[in-house]
Amino acid sequence: MLENYFPVLVFILVGLAFGVAPIVMGRLIAPHRPDSEKLSPFECGFEPFEDARMKFDVRYYLLAILFIIFDLEIAFLLPWATILQEIAGTESLRLFGFFEMFVFLGILVIGYIWVWKKGALDWE
Repeated sequence: MLENYFPVLVFILVGLAFGVAPIVMGRLIAPHRPDSEKLSPFECGFEPFEDARMKFDVRYYLLAILFIIFDLEIAFLLPWATILQEIAGTESLRLFGFFEMFVFLGILVIGYIWVWKKGALDWE
């Protein structure tokens, strides 16, 4: 029974070896000469002047979430577009496919207008 899992064990060990071997070899073979310039923090050629863990404005997150939402909704158009010729060729699906996408795009536009009216896309 356990001999069936031997190839899986070999696969895991080979994968670990491929991942760990370059790191270990780099640590053993590569020259290790740290100096103050190499260990200094790098940020566009000058010393950082603020904490890296500063708080961002919520508008960045809001805009990113809105982008993801509308981007994914537009991605739902792709499956419909790939079968558009099939929908148009079938008499019974022709109106159904048109109104189905019309409703989807209508909901998308209503959501976009609502976000716009709420001022989520305005940047001050």
